[in-house]
Parts: sequence; structure tokens; C-alpha cells
Amino acid sequence: MRHDRLQPVLLFTAAIAAGAIGWSGYVLLLPVALVFPVVWSRARGRSVAALVSAGYFLAASRGLPQGVAAFYSSNLWPGLLLWLCASVSFVAVHTVLWTKRPDRRPVRYLLAAALMAVPPMGITGWAHPVTAAGVLFPGWGWQGLMAITAGLMGLVTRMWPAVAIAFTGFWLWSAANWTDPTLPEGWQGVDLQMGSSLGRDTSIQRHRDLIATVRDRAPGGIRSVVLPESALGFWTPTIERLWARSLKGTDVSVIAGAARVDTGGYDNVLVALSADGGKVLYRERMPVPGSMWQPWRSWLGESGGARAHFFANPIVIVGHSRVVPLICYEQLVVWPVLQSMLYDPDLILAVGNGWWTKGTSIVAIQRASAIAWAKLFAKPLVLSFNT
Repeated sequence: MRHDRLQPVLLFTAAIAAGAIGWSGYVLLLPVALVFPVVWSRARGRSVAALVSAGYFLAASRGLPQGVAAFYSSNLWPGLLLWLCASVSFVAVHTVLWTKRPDRRPVRYLLAAALMAVPPMGITGWAHPVTAAGVLFPGWGWQGLMAITAGLMGLVTRMWPAVAIAFTGFWLWSAANWTDPTLPEGWQGVDLQMGSSLGRDTSIQRHRDLIATVRDRAPGGIRSVVLPESALGFWTPTIERLWARSLKGTDVSVIAGAARVDTGGYDNVLVALSADGGKVLYRERMPVPGSMWQPWRSWLGESGGARAHFFANPIVIVGHSRVVPLICYEQLVVWPVLQSMLYDPDLILAVGNGWWTKGTSIVAIQRASAIAWAKLFAKPLVLSFNT
């Protein structure tokens, strides 16, 4: 009887540890998230499965309340509410698909993992254990994805100790030989520390400062310089002309974040700038739900909010390179990068504007996720963040 009472507590504690450690922002710790399917399968009832699912997800996304409070300059309550709301789909899927029958658990967990990887459930599919494939099987590509999927199914069976030992072996080998993804030749990502002013300070002086930064970071041999999400603020013809004039006499192109606004709302975009002018290069497939993407506005006949282009523009062409762009939130969910990898790109480009995450590990988690996917598919990686 005492063991029956203690087991849920132990499973809940293990789930919290898996979420907190696996999603701490250190890429080599991502495999700790694989503890979650084990504790989920060990639950003896649906209520315990719900408890461990909530513990894992809330621990993995623990920076959200503080980040939302900073973003809206408010207290923690809005962030706490969003934090709990975001966990609903993860907890619901893993609770409904939990089963007492051991023979059905592998298929049930596979279905849960698939649902949390694609819309609509995958819209809040953060902390997906499959991300650890980049650490366990670097360079394996789609075969690595299949290997970790099979392993996840094995972790919810009675054979889980053998699977865990095998995963640990791959993990130790990978850690011993780990190298970060390479930077593609001719590319340079720029990290900024401009806080909340980036994208909000639309003065000509701010753009001149950014242009000076680009010139400083583009020595001989650099053809493409990347600036973070929202770096240019609102995308207008005036901004395009200013940058085009400033880049005359150079072969450098700049890829930077901006917002393109119209009467119906706005697109969070990446634009490409050169001496010949500028163009919208990429429209974000999945803006941050709630703070950016607000679909209820259209349901109520209102305008505003960022548009989600769920499966649009999976790759873009920059020069002779096929590029996977991932803006901010897209680095935390699964389907954007997997959809893009179907097109055999040449490199991954990950940008973000994380000033509001100060004091949390959110930007570190974004970087770790991008690095893991780049390692899995052996793709060069360009990173550019503002903090």
C-alpha cells in the first residue's frame, strides 16, 4: 500500500526532473527528456499519467510566466495563465492515449508523439523528446529520426531498460565526439544586445547603427550577414531605399527580421537586402500563439495579430543556397524544420528576438533545439539573436 501511494510522487518528481534538466538550454542534456516516456508508461492510472505529463511540460516551459510578465510589463498572473493553457494540449493528448494494456502502449505513444509534432496539437508541441535525436544520432538524418522514434516506442514497453542502456551508449559516444554545427562559408550571424528597443526604435539613427554593425561584421569573404528577428522594425519602401543606398559598392547582402503590416494584420518576415534593393524572403509559419498569432480576432470579425503561414515557404533561395529559415517560436516546435528538411536544404538559419526572456533559459533552449536539428541532418547553422 505504501508503495502504491509513493509511486505517483516518484513518477511526478522524475517527470519534473526530465523537463527541467532536458530543457535547460544545454544541447547535450536534451536526451534527459527521454525519461518522460518511461515515467508516462509506468503510471498505474490515467490520473497519474496526466500528473506526470503536466509535471514534464510545465517544468520544460518554466520560463514562460516570467517571460510573458516581462513582455507585457505586467505581473506573473497573465504568464501563469498562458503557461497553464499551453500545457492543456500536451496533457490532454498523453492522458487520453494512456492505456493500461502494455501491448498497446507503443502505438499509443507513437500516436501521441505524432499529434504533438504537427498542427493543431503541435502548435504548442514544445519540449518534444524527438528533438534529442540530434544529440544521439548526429548526421543520421531521417534514419536518426526513425531510430529515435523506434526507441521512444521501446521506452514504453517492458524492454525499456535495454533501450535506455542503448540510448545511453549513443549519448556518451556523441558527447565524447561532439562538435557544434559548422558556419556556412560566406555567412555571418550577428547577435545584438539591444533589449526591447530593437524593432521599436524606428529612427534613422538606429538603422544607421545597424548598417555600421553590418559593415563591421562583413570583412572580406562574407557575402551574407544575418540580423535578428524584428531588427528592421516595420518593412517600408523608405527603409528599403535607405539600406540599398548604404550597401552600394559592396557585394554584401543582409537578411534581417521585420514586420510587414497591412489592414488585416501583419506578417513576421525575413527580408533580403542588397545594393539592388530588398524583398520579403520568408513569412513566419508559426508566430507565438497568444502574443502574436491571435486567430480569434478573425472569428470575431476583428483585424490585427500576426498571420500563421503553417506550411508555406519551407525553404528560400539565397544566392545559390537553399535555406531553412526558423524564426523564434519555430525553433521550439517540430513540424517546421521537418517539413523543410524534405527539400534537402543547404543550411539552417535561426533568428530570434529574446529580450523579454531575460532571466530565463528560453533563448538557450531555442539555440539548443536549432543546434540539435542541424546536427541530426548535418547542416551548417547560422544563428542571430537579440537579447
